[in-house]
Amino acid sequence: MRDITEEIKSKLKEIEAKENVRVLHAVESGSRAWGFASPDSDYDVRFIYVRTKDDYLSIDESKDTIDWQLDEIYDINGWDLKKALKQFAKGNATLYEWSGSPVVYKTTDEWDKIREVSKAYFSEKAAVYHYYGTANNTYHDYLQGETVRYKKYFYALRPLLAAEYIGQYHEAPPVLFDELLKQDIEPSLRAAIGRLLEIKKVTNEKEMNPQIPEIIEYIKAGIVKQKDIADLLPDDHNKDREELNRIFREVIS
Repeated sequence: MRDITEEIKSKLKEIEAKENVRVLHAVESGSRAWGFASPDSDYDVRFIYVRTKDDYLSIDESKDTIDWQLDEIYDINGWDLKKALKQFAKGNATLYEWSGSPVVYKTTDEWDKIREVSKAYFSEKAAVYHYYGTANNTYHDYLQGETVRYKKYFYALRPLLAAEYIGQYHEAPPVLFDELLKQDIEPSLRAAIGRLLEIKKVTNEKEMNPQIPEIIEYIKAGIVKQKDIADLLPDDHNKDREELNRIFREVIS
């Protein structure tokens, strides 16, 4: 039987050898990490890598991303450590999700230190705007018809539940959808989400199905709510980058 996890680990080793980099952290980032993959979901592998110290001291600029593979099975790409640390400084919610993914293909002690440092740079305002934007774009682009792809419901539901979590706990939300469902949710909505999850497990991603009133109404109201919240939140970006610079120097040394 094909072992996808071992294949991915092998690809990471190939990347390290061919690109002359070291992978610090590699995870699943898409629906498989969120816990609601369809039978035909691909593998969205994201990794953070570090180059040699000499590369960072060179006058020649190195690419800060590696786009390794994109096909029907794999979507594999990575960010340079310096790029990742800059994004932590901006409160990039997607990077916090990579950092907290429950599906880890490779990690290191260095990444544990980076993750700890990154906690001081989490921005509620940046994260709520990110999740609002994701839900809003999904709603307008994919959820307007009488029938919809049920996968797209989750691309609006999950961000809105993540934003709710931030409002309650004031920290980066969990990646797993099931963890987000532990919040207080109106019973009819929870029942509708349960039915949706069961249907999605046995349907292909492109299959069209009728709208579910409880879910679409929650999405519409949630978008308005989270936009208002994000607008009123104070700017809480941590502008002191010294700890990020320190950990960068430590890792490349």
